[in-house]
Amino acid sequence: MTAAPVSRDVTAVQGFRDLMSAFPTGVSVITALDAGGAPHGMTCTSLTSVAADPPTLLVCLNLRSGTLTAVRDSGGFAVNLLHTNGKRAAELFSSAAPERFTRLPWRPSAQVGAPLLVEDAFATAECVVAGLHVVEDHAIVIGRVVDIGQREDDPLLYGFRGFSSWER
Repeated sequence: MTAAPVSRDVTAVQGFRDLMSAFPTGVSVITALDAGGAPHGMTCTSLTSVAADPPTLLVCLNLRSGTLTAVRDSGGFAVNLLHTNGKRAAELFSSAAPERFTRLPWRPSAQVGAPLLVEDAFATAECVVAGLHVVEDHAIVIGRVVDIGQREDDPLLYGFRGFSSWER
């Protein structure tokens, strides 16, 4: 079977972005420490569960991301699920702002040392890398969950190019 040619049509790319913007999702910040121990992080809406036993997650990270480099260097990462008041963290980690980790409180996770966003996340999962697969300009990173932290709060959502909440 021959793969269909990849479209580089700007209209098709914009149409795809419009399609995906209509699919609301939770907001997370993926964090890791690089080989020198410096923290890295990026806002990520490409997160899903893979398996419950053993607990396994999948995240998609841009190949040019310093966070992906840190994940590869350390062999682990943290998923920080943001709560409704975590919009500032989502915006900060989706920007190119320098020294993002000096602008909000964090602590290293117990198992892999990845930054946990102590005020902006209502749930966290520490993961060790179980696999990595490159597709186009992103890497699909499979993480085996080794620790979970969670407190009651309402999640931050993203859809239609804006933030919202899902209140219980």
